[in-house]
Order: sequence, then structure tokens, then C-alpha cells
Amino acid sequence: MPVTVLVTGFGPFPGAPFNPTGPLVTRLAHLRRPAIADAKIITHIFPTSYTAVDEQLPKLIAKHKPDALLMFGLATRAKTLRVESRARNSVALIPDVTGTTTRHIVIRMGAPASCSLPSPTQKLLGVLRGAQVPVRPSRDAGRYLCNYLCWQAAEAARKKRPRLAAFVHVPQVWRGAKPKERGKAQLSLDDLVRAGSRAMAAMVAEARR
Repeated sequence: MPVTVLVTGFGPFPGAPFNPTGPLVTRLAHLRRPAIADAKIITHIFPTSYTAVDEQLPKLIAKHKPDALLMFGLATRAKTLRVESRARNSVALIPDVTGTTTRHIVIRMGAPASCSLPSPTQKLLGVLRGAQVPVRPSRDAGRYLCNYLCWQAAEAARKKRPRLAAFVHVPQVWRGAKPKERGKAQLSLDDLVRAGSRAMAAMVAEARR
């Protein structure tokens, strides 16, 4: 049977009216590469809300039974891609796109302060560097929806479905003419798609093992 990989992104959120992970995942959904020819790729864009993650992730896993989960999220202040290796049991009291905040400052009461993602981190770092984009490892996924999704994915993986779960934070991208000013976004959506396609192929290869 072909392996199934669920690839996700997020929609806009307060402070980020354009979230490049939405169009990134949309373009990855139509990608055709020999390395993923026999894989089943499922894509999904979460509204940036706690309720959406709580409700939609379990349904996606139950319906598609993915072998691997590849998640993308926007880090608005980042200058490079970041491959996350753990989720923090912590939530910032910042409203999501619906204006909702969580009732607690931890995700799971009584749980450890952090948990590891079952991610082929070194493999992903290698293929992303091969895509000629700046990338680094990270052990801090923040305390907003990206981290929240990481935690939920790690919990799902402990139940063996999916076996692999990886999260890649991306920086904001430029649109239109490439800016020359320092401090402006230096990557384009095409750069993210090139990197994302390599990450997706790597997850397919790892899921086959």
C-alpha cells in the first residue's frame, strides 16, 4: 500500500493578514515529482484557531490514517526556516483568528513541560539546505497555534498514527518585486515551494522505511 502523508498549513491570523503557508500547501497539493509518485498526499489548511485544531486534526487522522504528518507554520519574526523538534506545554494568552484565547496557560494539565516530535529532523535539515534556503534546527515552537498543533500532533503520534510528525516554521515572504532593503523578507513563495517539496519527499521516504 502507498504511504499517506498529511501536509498542513495555516490561514491568516492577527498580525499576519497574509500567511504564506496557506498558498504553500495549496501548491504542494498539485506538485508532481517522481519521489512522491506512489504516495498519497493529503493537504489541509487550518483556520488559525484552537477550536479548528482540536476538531479538525483528529478527524483528518481518523479519515486518512496518515503515516506521516508534515506541518508548516509562519514565524513572523523569523529570518530562516526552522525545523522544530519539540512542543512546549504552554500557551500564550493571545487571541486566535476568532478572538478566542485558551482558558489555561498550559495545553495539558499535569503533563510534562515539553514533548518531542517524532520527526526526522536531521534529514529535513539536510534536504532543506539542499534547496538553498536558510534553515536551522529549533527546540522552541513558541506558545501560539503552531506550538499547539505540534503538541496535538505529538500526542497523536504516541498512539502510532501518524508514526512521524514534523513541523517547519517559515518566515514571511516577499510578493512582487524582490526588496533590497535590509530587514525585509528575503525569500519568495517559490523558494518555500521548492523547500517544501523536498521536505515532503523526505517525509515520504522516511514513512516508507
